[in-house]
Amino acid sequence: MRFTGKKFTLVVVSVLACLSSFAQSSISRADLANRINTVTTAVPFLRITGDTRSGGMGDVGIAISPDANGAQLNGAKMAFMNPETQNFGVGLSFTPWLKSLVGDIYLANLTGFYQIKKVQTIHMSLRYFSLGQIQYTDDQGNNTIQVHPNEFFIDAGYSRRFGDIAAVGATLRFIYSNIAPNAGTTTESIKPGIAGAADITVMIDKKFENKKGGDISHELLWGLAITNLGSKMSYTSNVVKDFIPTNLGIGFGYKLHLDRADKHVVGVYLDVNKLLVPTPQYKYDSVSHNNVPSTSYKSQSVIQGAISSFYDAPGGAIEELRSISTGVGAEYFYKGMFGLRMGYFYEHPTKGNRNFLTIGATIKYNVATLHMSYLVPTSNQRNPLDNTFSFSLAFEFGKSKKKPVEGSPADNVAPTPDAGQQVTPPVDKKNKKNGDTKKDVTPQQEGQK
Repeated sequence: MRFTGKKFTLVVVSVLACLSSFAQSSISRADLANRINTVTTAVPFLRITGDTRSGGMGDVGIAISPDANGAQLNGAKMAFMNPETQNFGVGLSFTPWLKSLVGDIYLANLTGFYQIKKVQTIHMSLRYFSLGQIQYTDDQGNNTIQVHPNEFFIDAGYSRRFGDIAAVGATLRFIYSNIAPNAGTTTESIKPGIAGAADITVMIDKKFENKKGGDISHELLWGLAITNLGSKMSYTSNVVKDFIPTNLGIGFGYKLHLDRADKHVVGVYLDVNKLLVPTPQYKYDSVSHNNVPSTSYKSQSVIQGAISSFYDAPGGAIEELRSISTGVGAEYFYKGMFGLRMGYFYEHPTKGNRNFLTIGATIKYNVATLHMSYLVPTSNQRNPLDNTFSFSLAFEFGKSKKKPVEGSPADNVAPTPDAGQQVTPPVDKKNKKNGDTKKDVTPQQEGQK
């Protein structure tokens, strides 16, 4: 009996220990959903909105009308360029970064497009992100060298319209990130990160004319964009690489044209975005008796990670829904020359907590367009663009119309007759109408009469 009692006691203690460990390691789905678990990626500058027009509407831009800077959020919409006014063009945008702290960090974008046919457009862009100047020091705190970390990407895209309302687009992108030049340790060096990516985009733009013949017409827009779908990136020789910010975005838009001449146009827009990147996972550490981050999810392939991003959140469906960010915006244009806009961007506190209000304006003169935006923070989470103005400038040109050759019939110039050719004077239609059918005669004929 004594031996049996010892065995029973041992079993009870073991079960209690297991239950205790399970209680420590297991956390309810509700608690997991409320834990801060931001999805992190390499090269997050890819998700910064470089289009200042979109920046003035809460970063909304998947389903808005195209312009020279508009290919970043949805390249397919470039197929809807108006060949008479937007046959080709260039755009340049500039955004100060962390302006309240430093003055040498900025984001610059250079874009260009050309409509090769009425239904086909090619476009290119270059984004450069300067991280300022960094001073390295040695172990004693003495200055050594100064470096200028930077990141950039260059891409090229093609979009084609099918019919009057639908278009698709594809973009290829090369990404270079050198965030720690000349850094590293004696055992491992830091190298620039390099990756390749692609965008697949769709755009629907349907206009509804007033069937009763009125001046008011409506326009519905819808867009879908899978962006930055590409290879992983690493800054070391480590075999565990980080995902780049592959993203799924869906946009909706509605425009109200208050007159046939588009003197007054009002638009409202909505964008929803979700990163197609696995959610960070945790495992129980028996030493610290805590749940610690695990890197096992990074071993997934790009496609596996994109698929699992819809169901892998530790907090379940609640956390998955919280990983969706939302932007809403409104815009008013007067004669296409002056515009005002505002918007709001929301991200859940456990997924980054970026919440801000934006306002913007547009001034257009001839072929030049100036966009401005300003960001107002609405949460305790600091934003690098807090209380910052951003600017973009675009030049768009239409097809050149050939002028008639001087001396041609189009200039209403009568052709010079050849030598000896008799010229018949025009008939006076007024006299013919009054019954006067007398024909012009030569002086010799008049004398014979």
